[in-house]
Amino acid sequence: MDAAQYKSDQYVRFCPGCGDHAILASLTKAMAQIGIPTHQTVVISGIGCSSRMPHYLNTYGFNTIHGRGGAIATGVKTSHPELTVWQMSGDGDCLAIGGNHFIHEIRRNVDLNICLFNNRIYGLTKGQYSPTSPKGFVSKSSPFGTVERPFIPAELVLGARGTFFARTLDVDMPTTVDCMVQANLHKGASVIECLVNCVIFNNGTHSWIADRETRAERTIILHHGKKMIFGANRDKGLKLDYSTVIPHLVVTTADDPEVLVHDAHTQDSTLHRMLALMGQERITDVNSQLTDSPIHQLPIALGVIRDVEEETYNDAVNRQINEVRSQAKVTTFDQLLDTLEHWEM
Repeated sequence: MDAAQYKSDQYVRFCPGCGDHAILASLTKAMAQIGIPTHQTVVISGIGCSSRMPHYLNTYGFNTIHGRGGAIATGVKTSHPELTVWQMSGDGDCLAIGGNHFIHEIRRNVDLNICLFNNRIYGLTKGQYSPTSPKGFVSKSSPFGTVERPFIPAELVLGARGTFFARTLDVDMPTTVDCMVQANLHKGASVIECLVNCVIFNNGTHSWIADRETRAERTIILHHGKKMIFGANRDKGLKLDYSTVIPHLVVTTADDPEVLVHDAHTQDSTLHRMLALMGQERITDVNSQLTDSPIHQLPIALGVIRDVEEETYNDAVNRQINEVRSQAKVTTFDQLLDTLEHWEM
């Protein structure tokens, strides 16, 4: 199918240069690659720049209220499990007012494809700090620097026993498309953290890994079954160092026989957690500096980090309903009325 089939006729109102443009383009390409018809696809959102997405897609959609996209998406998928449901949300919409819905749709493992746009700022409401803004971040609502510690989305997903987590950059559209396709193949709550740039209120927030000159050295794109190798010359790899009480990841040479092979499907989330949290200490405090210390040599992990199978909420609910129905003596509303005391006038 053609990506153009999934685009609506609405004017796209993202600011020129906004990273959301790239995510929208990647999503239409992914939808075309997946090939599910537009009338069987639903896009749900809350409120925010990213939440405009249902307007720009030629599918069924619902632009709901702030933070409640997960609740509506859960209802749609549970009542109509045959539909493919995408949820579009931002770091403010999803992790602040919508945080409770977010962790519970993950815990329940609802079969949704959740794109979490993370620009570390409230863009639509004009530049307040968000739950992912680093400590010390100066914004319109924190003129002296926020004193709060930020959420790390990967920690929330894995802490809620998430079965699928991926991370991508707006400037890396091939990886974004691949993550979206893999998310759709996964049966369960699939979360893609989309690192996007806000050119107006937080320009360059991901530049230290997004810039072409540094990206290959500071990021690693993970593929299931492939060695964890990165670097501009593909000369670096990751391995586990067992010299301490708790093993930890370190950078080694690509030809080291101990270079790890990525296993996204293992149920043990220990290594997935290590991979997801690599480099995150660099972005949680504005005063943190890039150094040559071993922990700061670790790259940011992109691609599909975790992808394991568990029963989905929508399958479990509908199976339970069918089981109860099969054993029930009363199966229609009229039969229910007949079981009650009634009289005729």
